[in-house]
Amino acid sequence: MTAPHKAIRSSGWKTDFLIGFPDGLFLLFFATQVVQIFPLEVQTFYNIQLCILAAGSLLVMYSAYQANKGDAQHDSALLSDDERRKLAHLDINDHTIAQIADEMQKDAAQWETTLQQEQVVETTFSRPRAILSALFTAFFFLLGGMLSVGPYLSNENFPAASQTSMMLVFLGLTVFSFIKAKVTNQRPLPIVIRYWLMGAGVWCGAWLLHKIF
Repeated sequence: MTAPHKAIRSSGWKTDFLIGFPDGLFLLFFATQVVQIFPLEVQTFYNIQLCILAAGSLLVMYSAYQANKGDAQHDSALLSDDERRKLAHLDINDHTIAQIADEMQKDAAQWETTLQQEQVVETTFSRPRAILSALFTAFFFLLGGMLSVGPYLSNENFPAASQTSMMLVFLGLTVFSFIKAKVTNQRPLPIVIRYWLMGAGVWCGAWLLHKIF
């Protein structure tokens, strides 16, 4: 049985929300805007968007699980005896190996200092906690995605649905920015502006594709 290893502990659902929600919102906002370029049947459009939503949620779920899982291979930031032997087999002299070990020790100390300054908690890996985090991240991804694609599902008049979707997207970005500012103790206005610019960039990218195709 393998020994439990350390992993960086997220701040729970808040971290999952900050990761999942904007990813789902931006991805489906871009997808809905771009796919309209092509002459598709309404049901085909719906199928494509729902497939993107499902695939994206599975991907962020897996990514969130892996992030919470950590990496047992790098539990120790110092140079192990096995690694020393491998370096020696590469004809690296003892002085250089000692320098490498010293730099790794300095990096490890700096990393620990950074974790303390940022108040990041390290804990042993918990599979149930990692699974719960993955599910929450996928849920928030779906929530953000539905904010973008939802108007199309309720209205087959795509030009009108696109306007509603855009309004909901920028409203969602505004609310998200204020929540993120509260969670991260930052000023809300710069975050709102940054996410509005990102939303505008996604729309401009889709608009350019419209012009090209």
